[in-house]
Amino acid sequence: MEIITAKSAGFCFGVRRAIQIAFAIARKKRQGVYTLGPIIHNPQVVEKLAKCGVVPLRSIRGKKDIRALIVRTHGIPLSVYRQLQEMGCEIIDATCPFVKKAQYYAKLLTEEGYQVIILGEKNHPEVKSLMSYAGKGALVVNAATPLPKLRSKVGIVVQTTQPLDALKKVISEAAEYAREMKVYNTICSSTAVRLKETAHVAGQVEVMIVVGGKNSANTTQLTRLCRSLGVPTYHIETATEIEEKWLSGAKRVGITAGASTPAWIIRDVEERLRDRGGQ
Repeated sequence: MEIITAKSAGFCFGVRRAIQIAFAIARKKRQGVYTLGPIIHNPQVVEKLAKCGVVPLRSIRGKKDIRALIVRTHGIPLSVYRQLQEMGCEIIDATCPFVKKAQYYAKLLTEEGYQVIILGEKNHPEVKSLMSYAGKGALVVNAATPLPKLRSKVGIVVQTTQPLDALKKVISEAAEYAREMKVYNTICSSTAVRLKETAHVAGQVEVMIVVGGKNSANTTQLTRLCRSLGVPTYHIETATEIEEKWLSGAKRVGITAGASTPAWIIRDVEERLRDRGGQ
């Protein structure tokens, strides 16, 4: 059984940078250091950081012992940022630079008088942060549902992990309403590469294993892509979830992984497949 792993599988630049920042803080063994929500969407990495003293919080409400807070890759809403400043908390910003760019464009568009459209998942933390920069009139949309009626002056920004096809669809629909439209393609370049490489691997194998957090939007997107190509696909977080029956009769098995999946977890998956006859 041949094992084919997508070259782009694993950490993207923004995630790698955030993890380096967090573990550098952890090595100093400081007290009262937190993240608001998981720093990345990978439970295993979040657990490792917690053991090192960097603990995720669901909310800062009522917390008086926060000495420092690491802003996760997805960013945080402006209102929370201001709260932290008022608390006198040290803010260590690990927001992905691509997300920072999207925040900047969301703010710029609203200042220029555009109705801001954010293409993304409404409840995703990155989109929540973008909403705070875009202002009250902003709309969050996705490619699966028709756009509501828009104003004649529309500006579009995108959650960094959205597929390019989704952006093309929204632009096409928005053009039916808008007489003036400004689009900032804020999709992270590694997202497009990861999707392309994953599709290429899926076209060569009988089974796909997608590795990453169950709460990771881009990992879920990879799973959806593989299944749309008609390949039996299994989304796992760790190698221990692999079942023997998935591999029955397969001559080639493909592996891809989300942007928040560390290399050691991918290696564990490869090793587990080798234990079952892979090479």
